[in-house]
Amino acid sequence: MHKELRVASYAVCVREGQLLLARWVAADGNKRWTLPGGGMDHGEDPYDTVIREADEETGYTIEPVTLLGVDSLRRRYPRKLGAVADFHGLRILYEGRVTGGELRHETNGSTDLAAWHALESVPDLDRVGLVDIGLALWRARPADGHLPDGTDPDR
Repeated sequence: MHKELRVASYAVCVREGQLLLARWVAADGNKRWTLPGGGMDHGEDPYDTVIREADEETGYTIEPVTLLGVDSLRRRYPRKLGAVADFHGLRILYEGRVTGGELRHETNGSTDLAAWHALESVPDLDRVGLVDIGLALWRARPADGHLPDGTDPDR
């Protein structure tokens, strides 16, 4: 079994009752809303990752103001030639504040749209589970940065 580890940083940016999201385009063409963010480059600090990724995906400069938590995800999926991958995703979530830039869509990346969505409309969006995790951490602000069992939609 092939082991894969991916460390990524994401921003939960809420402003005037709206959440900033980017629309992720999967390899199969499926599109779902996600938090701005993504994978760390080798040697990059997670704080710098979330700033870079938010800019790439939304056009905004953000300031990570609070570490909301760390989420860990594990999945198995098929790979080429009948192999199986044991995937472990480590996701670092920050509360982000927009400090500059202008909303725009990413080109030639993993997302194709960026938009603000009213918090009350988020449950109606076609979204990845990370959006719900980020909002749960943002609302609860657990001291240990960990959601109680049963509140993580990816499990």
